[in-house]
Amino acid sequence: MSSPQDRVQHYVSQLDKELSKYPALNNLEKQTSIPKAYAVLGLGALYFFLIIFNLGGQLLTNIAGFAIPGYYSVAALFSASKEDDTQWLTYWVVFAFFTVVESLVSVVYWFPFYYTFKFVFLLWLSLPAFKGAELIFRSFMAPTLGRYFQQTRTPGSTASGLRAKADSLHTE
Repeated sequence: MSSPQDRVQHYVSQLDKELSKYPALNNLEKQTSIPKAYAVLGLGALYFFLIIFNLGGQLLTNIAGFAIPGYYSVAALFSASKEDDTQWLTYWVVFAFFTVVESLVSVVYWFPFYYTFKFVFLLWLSLPAFKGAELIFRSFMAPTLGRYFQQTRTPGSTASGLRAKADSLHTE
């Protein structure tokens, strides 16, 4: 069995390999002589430290809730797969629901380290490896709200169906 130092070094080398895909980070590493994996880990630790001690916690958690999912959502719009579109649409629905409930309850005043837990929760919701938004949607929101949206659609009722119907009328 490998030592903890070996495992950490393995994860750092995997992160370095993943970060090598970004030319800006490669240039930054050359200019500063700081390994990009260490720089990213250090910035991540600083970010988490600021959230733990509530130094801009609301702003930093909102950035995490919008920036990562926003990046992946734009990437999904440019991909041919519908799976990622569904994943990010589900995220935005769950995120909107969570944001509305959060603003109604004002839980931040009762719960110590609220922004730390919110940050971890938002990462769990948004990161594709966890698919937390899908779990919450399927477990809670779909059974609760599904009865209001279960409508049988006629073949021409969707936008693509209407476009196909219009195109067929135009060609006749």
